[in-house]
Amino acid sequence: MELSPVFWGLVPVLLALAAFAINFMYRRWRRERILQRPFPEAWSNYLLQRVPVYGRLSDAERSRLHQMIHVFLEEKPFYGCAGLEINDEIRVSIAAQACLLSLGRNAALYPGLQAILVYPNAFIARRDVFGDDGIVADSEHHMLGESWDNGRVILSWDDVEAGGSNFRDGHNVVLHEFAHQLDSASGATNGAPPLWRNSYQAWATVFSENFEDLRKRVASQQPTVMDAYGTTNEAEFFAVATETFFERPEELLEHRPELFRELEAYYQLDPRRWR
Repeated sequence: MELSPVFWGLVPVLLALAAFAINFMYRRWRRERILQRPFPEAWSNYLLQRVPVYGRLSDAERSRLHQMIHVFLEEKPFYGCAGLEINDEIRVSIAAQACLLSLGRNAALYPGLQAILVYPNAFIARRDVFGDDGIVADSEHHMLGESWDNGRVILSWDDVEAGGSNFRDGHNVVLHEFAHQLDSASGATNGAPPLWRNSYQAWATVFSENFEDLRKRVASQQPTVMDAYGTTNEAEFFAVATETFFERPEELLEHRPELFRELEAYYQLDPRRWR
């Protein structure tokens, strides 16, 4: 019996669907195997030492964080730079802080993230600077961290340690750079990540008003709960707001209640419980 051209035309589609189904089932099986792994005691000790807020999580939160860390470390590669040798202490410390941002969210764990590059300390990034006269000059910037739209995050280990150990000062390079990764999931890093529980209209209004207010306060040298770096642009405002929400939640609620509520709805948790 001769098969029709229509059948042969469907063959590539059927093969593609079969390959997709097999890959989906394999990834699901693999993910379940990962989630069944016990959390090593050495990893818990790293977190108690490097990220003390870990010890203030509820049992349910800690259990979920353990699972997320397992998945993160299985799927996201780390690379040491400038002679830094990557070890479990570095990987677990960074993964835990990155996963805190998704602890309350039922969402994929940084699907666009391709690699984490870690330097021993602040690194130098070269940038083209455009002068008022149109001349382009090469400029060096000392960086604590960077997030790229192509799925790469760059971190200074010294600053990762400092940010994790002091979870009250509003400065955390891991939270900051991974907030950029959440932001870029919309297709553009502009301070408007994909929203599921928030109203886009309310988000735009609250963030715009608070961004402009922060700029005015910084310009007039008034005290602010958020770091002045948040005035750079809308993307940096979201990243700095995230740092403040997780590390100084009481102050953010007092001084910027609407902004706190938008972030609480987005992250689906209240960090005040960890104080």
